[in-house]
Amino acid sequence: MRKKGIVIRPLLLSFLVLAAAARASAQPALALVPLAGGFDRPVQVVAAHDGSGALYVAQQAGKILRLDPATGARELFLDLSPLVTCCTNGGLLSIVFHPRYAANGFLFVQYADVDGDTVVARYTRSDPASAKVLFVAPQPRDNVPNHHGGTLQFGPDGMLYVSIGDGGAYRSVTNRAQETTHLLGKLLRIDVDRGALYTIPPDNPLIDTPGARGEIWSLGLRNPWRFSFDRATGELLLGDVGQDSWEEIDALSLPAARGANFGWPAMEASHCFPPGTPCTPTGVLPRAEYSHADGCSVTGGYRYRGARWPALAGIYLYGDYCSGRIWTADAAWRTTEALKTGALIVSFGEDDDGELYVVDHQGTIFRVSAGLRRRASRP
Repeated sequence: MRKKGIVIRPLLLSFLVLAAAARASAQPALALVPLAGGFDRPVQVVAAHDGSGALYVAQQAGKILRLDPATGARELFLDLSPLVTCCTNGGLLSIVFHPRYAANGFLFVQYADVDGDTVVARYTRSDPASAKVLFVAPQPRDNVPNHHGGTLQFGPDGMLYVSIGDGGAYRSVTNRAQETTHLLGKLLRIDVDRGALYTIPPDNPLIDTPGARGEIWSLGLRNPWRFSFDRATGELLLGDVGQDSWEEIDALSLPAARGANFGWPAMEASHCFPPGTPCTPTGVLPRAEYSHADGCSVTGGYRYRGARWPALAGIYLYGDYCSGRIWTADAAWRTTEALKTGALIVSFGEDDDGELYVVDHQGTIFRVSAGLRRRASRP
């Protein structure tokens, strides 16, 4: 899911117990344990909140599979492959089940359609005929398709949040992320429990601004590929893919995210863009960043709130698609490189118990586990 083509390497991962290189702040040692393999370009793993314990794997070419984590058995749940364009930066990008899925059966999907435009639609359980398109965000036709984003997540306020990239090609920089007349380069917030398909919440920041799209919650994003909400605090945790030099993780409360500007294209992470251009840093500055010496495409993750690995409590995990690195960050945003894997880390996942997973675009879903905290190195 990078801004330029990636040659998928053969999957050589087995049981990964790769200890982190120690830094002064002692953080838990991570391990990735294979859960299931053989998927075709998986991009996400999610839970349905229905008490079944099943996981659902979205594959980029359009198929959604139901996975039994106890046995590894999987079955086709829903096939959207006739609707999507695949696969450089298109295809099926994200799925999320309604928090009351057990009662209403609603599944929401985000994909790039056969024209390359971003579509957000609702399905009722596994019925392909139940499709209801919420909206279509037109993507530019003047360059190589890229920067589609995106992720679907329900926030702690019950609203559906949607991230969409700015539509720029790898070497193309536009101001779309700052333009409020369309949805590209934004984080959106809609109410899917009211109206025929959705309504715009009355407290969205631009709802009364003439010409602006009322769905916009935040702006100034380049390619917000993956974001999540801390299930304990409600904090927004967002990874925004950079251009030539820097990748970033942003973290802020939902009220602070209302109308927030993440700075693109004037800023790339905490740095002026283009490099060497003088600027006054404004808006949201990242809580963590890394240079392209360590990777090239950030994948935002989750803060661990499960019970199985106490050493991970309150730790945020994120990774890089290109280098396979995984970092951890504590509550003070002290970061540690926790693993260097052979995976193309396209997504993290969280089940109903708060346990975490890593999705390797090469075809494997891993469980995250943790060892004892390491002794801090001497100064």
